[in-house]
Amino acid sequence: MARVWIEDRADHKSYAEALEKWRDAKKSGIKREPPGRWRVRWYDPDGKPKAKTFAKLPQAEAWKQSLTGRLDKGSYRDPQSAKAAFAVVAEEWFNALQKQGRTTRRDYRELLDLYVIPKWGTWQVGAVRWEEVSDWVKELREKPGARGKSLSPARIIKIYRVFGMVMKRAVQSGRIAASPAVDHDLPRVEDDDEHVYLTHDQLETLADVAGAYRPMLLVLGYCGIRWGEVSAAAGGQLDIDRRRLRIVRAYSDVKGVLEIGPVKNHEKRSVPLPRSVADELRPLVEHHGREQLLFTAPEGGPLRYGNFRNRVFDKAVKAAGLSDLGVTPHKLRHTAASLAIASGADVKVVQTMLGHKTATMTLDLYGHLFPDRLDEVADRLDAGRLTALAKRNAPVTRGA
Repeated sequence: MARVWIEDRADHKSYAEALEKWRDAKKSGIKREPPGRWRVRWYDPDGKPKAKTFAKLPQAEAWKQSLTGRLDKGSYRDPQSAKAAFAVVAEEWFNALQKQGRTTRRDYRELLDLYVIPKWGTWQVGAVRWEEVSDWVKELREKPGARGKSLSPARIIKIYRVFGMVMKRAVQSGRIAASPAVDHDLPRVEDDDEHVYLTHDQLETLADVAGAYRPMLLVLGYCGIRWGEVSAAAGGQLDIDRRRLRIVRAYSDVKGVLEIGPVKNHEKRSVPLPRSVADELRPLVEHHGREQLLFTAPEGGPLRYGNFRNRVFDKAVKAAGLSDLGVTPHKLRHTAASLAIASGADVKVVQTMLGHKTATMTLDLYGHLFPDRLDEVADRLDAGRLTALAKRNAPVTRGA
């Protein structure tokens, strides 16, 4: 049982002095709250003495009852710790990030500096209420962003999630009991990355007109790896005989500087290569060393996405007669997924190919491409039931 009690300060010298000062101030026309006569005292879970005063006994009794319950249930939080500035907790959270890549950290920093800290930085984390967060989300939807344009639903959700991760840190560090960043009405994200599914013939035509980058487009269209992964692929990652491409690193563009690092979600993986594609890659492996990049810029060095789009890809799309489809190097991932599913690949195989963190994400994106197997399931259930009924109705043979 938690130790909490109420102390009457009526006979305390400090209370009498504070009361006299209050009366003098009142006579002078100065408005201020009278000193609290009733003091609730308790020991926190670490054994440290705490106290809070109230002007009226019912207020003190209500606080004592609430405090006793929180101490007994283990949901107690030191009132002083909730006074930490949001900006302080935000920096603690950001500096503790370890698993996130450079690009993700850059995005988090930008959202913190442009939207989250300017709004909440000076607030005490314990003072942020759910309804105030709800008003903020509405404000993000209605007002222009830092660059003067309306924020997209996806951008608003990212801003909100960064705010939520900071508040989660406040909960985990014992500053607040619960986060106000829950159950808010967020804008719906329409799929602005419209999926484009090329056929085998369309993909082959696109690769044909890409010149020296034909093998690279075949890898993007049949393996579904990301741009940063294909641009960082080296000779040692290819195993032609096993028809595997090992994805172990990726380039990221951080403020115009290409940096090589781990793949997204730190999910190293091996993706399958069709035999015909592997055969086209064999000369590259023989020509390049294990550490050399398989696909480089014309002048040497790693490929940059913007340069590749302008100099090679967009021209190839036009020459292949595919301009009206909105094809991009990234959207070749959708083609890879659709061709794999059409060939009979299950969701786990597609998940591995694309490097998705979960199969749920893969199903959310491509579930509509998987064959409808409801009739197949119903037929099997029917066969099982008929077999069971046949056994039940079979005549019983008794021994002589």
